[in-house]
Amino acid sequence: MAKTLQRPFLLLTVATVLFSTAPFSNAIPFIVFHGIGDQCSGGVSNFTQLLSSVSGSPGSCLEIGNGEEDSWFMPLVLQASEACKKVKLMTELSQGYNIVAESQGNMVARGLIEFCDDAPPVINYVSLGGPHAGIARVPKCPSGLKCDIAEAILKLEIYNDFVQDHIAPSGYIKIPGEMTKYLEHSQYLPKLNNERPDDRNSIFKDRFASLHNLVLVMFQDDTVLIPKETSWFGYYTDEGFGTLLSTQQTKLYTEDWIGLKALDDVGKVKYVSVSGEHLMISFQDVVKYVAPYLMQIS
Repeated sequence: MAKTLQRPFLLLTVATVLFSTAPFSNAIPFIVFHGIGDQCSGGVSNFTQLLSSVSGSPGSCLEIGNGEEDSWFMPLVLQASEACKKVKLMTELSQGYNIVAESQGNMVARGLIEFCDDAPPVINYVSLGGPHAGIARVPKCPSGLKCDIAEAILKLEIYNDFVQDHIAPSGYIKIPGEMTKYLEHSQYLPKLNNERPDDRNSIFKDRFASLHNLVLVMFQDDTVLIPKETSWFGYYTDEGFGTLLSTQQTKLYTEDWIGLKALDDVGKVKYVSVSGEHLMISFQDVVKYVAPYLMQIS
């Protein structure tokens, strides 16, 4: 999931010049959350600038910790907590804002939406390749000794308390057939998705259901997220890999644990499928599926 959103600089520069929109003085601002192994500088900064240019809305990438390393080694509970603190200090967001999140950044974005008390409201939320229902395979860490160690530990024992405390993606790895271990020891996704029957929080559900629009973008050739349908909240059955459930077949949806069905029932969920590998979104698809949800005027 690291740095796979390819944005050729020349192409984006030309596109920005040709399709830029004059910013509205009262446009709703947006923030961007990058994926694992990435950082706000470089490509993500260019992408944020592109979004601002085509939508006419002010935007910024919200960095958590030191970026690339902490995206791997800061537990998601702490990442979401830091995002919460930062957002509440950003006065430009006080009347409401939109979110665009890439890959693992969606776990932080949703934690911000659901867990953050006394925060400004999130209006529209655009998810690019988010592992919302979990992933069934350990993500590839790009390079280096720490990466090698993290990957080896994850493959050895995902639901170990030490691993959960120190390696971020362990918080949303969900192995079919190991639901007892997952529900007992996974520290993030079961809480985020209200999966524990005796610990469901109606406040999390109400906050998520308060979104004006939820845009779920799935990449048709995604081999990073297993299954790729997790981008739409689809996932395997609890028993194993044999059956893949659509979003509407999952208990999360039918029993409406987080308000997804409530949003869908009133037409606020947009299920978008685009060509390409994980996060390889074209400029045309950005203009068609992302920019419109950043152009709202307060």
